[in-house]
Amino acid sequence: MTDTPIRVAIADDHPVFRSGLRLMVEESAQVDFVGEAADGDEIVALCREQRPDVVLMDIRMPTTSGIEATRSIIAELPDVGVLMLTMLEDDTSVFAALRAGARGYVLKGAGPDEIIRAIVAVAAGEALLGPGIAHRIASFLQPDVRARSHPFPSLSSRERDILDLIAAGHSNAMIANRLVLSEKTVRNNVSNIFSKLLAADRAEVIIKARAAGLGGRDRVAPLDKSE
Repeated sequence: MTDTPIRVAIADDHPVFRSGLRLMVEESAQVDFVGEAADGDEIVALCREQRPDVVLMDIRMPTTSGIEATRSIIAELPDVGVLMLTMLEDDTSVFAALRAGARGYVLKGAGPDEIIRAIVAVAAGEALLGPGIAHRIASFLQPDVRARSHPFPSLSSRERDILDLIAAGHSNAMIANRLVLSEKTVRNNVSNIFSKLLAADRAEVIIKARAAGLGGRDRVAPLDKSE
């Protein structure tokens, strides 16, 4: 790292929290504030214009989520480091953030010093996870092993996650909420799953998936058979 301050952009749909982040950034000698956004579309546009070193990204935002915005930013501007800053610490949110290309994941309850340290680490190209999160992604960091051991190896990583939630009885809307995806994206993936598993409907997919041992976590009842 050089002595040049790290250029930071902020994306969060809560004005009060966003203002607090901005004040924290402006008070630090290590970082410079370059702009803020209230949703995913705005932060993508801001990154194109300002080319920040690091984006503090909320996961759940209107219009376009932080996960989808991260995918767009990384695809177009791979040098931008995305640091997820969120209240969520469930496994699906952690995995979705990392798959999207985020370099770091820190909870919103973290103190200013911890967040600044995370920004510095991400700007330096490090992968950083806050305390209490790193130990939960050991299996995620071995995707090839996961794919080989999965009963349906033809499925993509995202399709495997969706199938597991289908097997647990979740609706498309519930899956979209858990994985921070649009319902259209979930529907498209569900259609692909039907084709790859040669299943006629959702009920048959659930039967096949549960027979293979999926859906054991977060199972809901009764089964949701809606498309």
